[in-house]
Amino acid sequence: MGGLEKRLSSSQIIILGFAMVILFGSLLLMLPIAIRDGQKVGFIDALFTATSAVCVTGLVVRDTATCWTGFGQAVILLLIQIGGMGVITVAVAVAVISGKKISLKQRSTMQEAISAHQVGGIVRLTSFIIGTTAFLELLGAAVMAPSFCREFGVGKGIWYALFHSISAFCNAGFDLMGSKSPYSSLTSYAGEGVINFTVMALIVTGGIGFLTWEDIKANRHRVRRYRMQSKVILSVTAMLIMIPAIYFFFFELSGYPLKERILGSLFQSVTARTAGFNTLDLSRMSEAGQTVMIVLMLVGGSPGSTAGGMKTTTFAVLLSTAVSVFRHREHTHFFGRRLDEDTVRNAVTIFMMYLVLFLTGGLAISRVEGLGLLECLFETSSAVATVGLTLGLTPQLGLLSRIILIFLMYIGRVGGLTLIFAALSGNRKGNTARLPQEKLTVG
Repeated sequence: MGGLEKRLSSSQIIILGFAMVILFGSLLLMLPIAIRDGQKVGFIDALFTATSAVCVTGLVVRDTATCWTGFGQAVILLLIQIGGMGVITVAVAVAVISGKKISLKQRSTMQEAISAHQVGGIVRLTSFIIGTTAFLELLGAAVMAPSFCREFGVGKGIWYALFHSISAFCNAGFDLMGSKSPYSSLTSYAGEGVINFTVMALIVTGGIGFLTWEDIKANRHRVRRYRMQSKVILSVTAMLIMIPAIYFFFFELSGYPLKERILGSLFQSVTARTAGFNTLDLSRMSEAGQTVMIVLMLVGGSPGSTAGGMKTTTFAVLLSTAVSVFRHREHTHFFGRRLDEDTVRNAVTIFMMYLVLFLTGGLAISRVEGLGLLECLFETSSAVATVGLTLGLTPQLGLLSRIILIFLMYIGRVGGLTLIFAALSGNRKGNTARLPQEKLTVG
């Protein structure tokens, strides 16, 4: 195994790591002990569930509470935890705990997996990630436990609190509320402030990224000392929560009581960026509202986080580049710092990849299933951005459409650029030759 590790690039190790965990999870979910009596689960359904869990998506073809036993639910939760923290992060953490020496190759792979700026301090950062994750997940569970215990009893209530806390922090969107009504997510808690705010807080903290939390821990209220990336992430995150929430409040939820209207607006704005929980029936939203949700899903969370999507930083770079063009500025910049051209090119590439994948998948499913295009685009954006929100189509889809969603979830989690770098590993040779330049009119 050591020889194989040396021959593989960091990108290839990340891709194979996720694939192996998904396959192992699929096999565990096919065991009789994982499936409730009277339920029949084929390999594709088990693979879909495992992929959705490891890729922290939340799309399901089988209701989590009614199809899987306690063992099956525990397997799903373990897959969510591994997928949320990252396969490589978990592997390095296990190595650290067991006292093994972390090689330079493992440190480099870890750096790529969590989008760290440098190899130095990776082991210390891993310890910080493990500790922060455990603390926030247990805190979230402790806050929600009284509400769930009152409703489901002590034992079940604690399990529900822990399950939903981990699922929320990892931006997974899996829930156990099917015991009340299949595929209902958190709709029965639309007016419950404790559950709403706790889940939203966990989603946001998991979605802004571990590097941002490290920056906050180191500099606390001294915002000027934050790295430029942290400032961009926090600014864009706040904007992407407040602006859509205002839209939902005034245009989508005007018929709801004030408390549910406020909670619902904020919750849908937060959850759309890769969490997958919902407190409202999204199929009752207008087409404009569903389109806003699609855009939020595609943007997603931040680099080095438990969230998916093309990332808030990519969105920010695209916006800032456009502003620079409008103002006839030569470079894209944030907070008095200039970005290099590689960052801009990567942002454009990522945007085009997500756009092509989400449109192609939606068109294919619409053609195969004979369904409306907007509905299918909602499902594919949810899959490729690893969100998990649905208009209710996923459990009804046929084999080919499910395979398309599995592919999109996997691509969305490991990252498009990671796949490209893995495919081109060993072929990226320096080339200093430059072709003749000529003008091309655009726009």
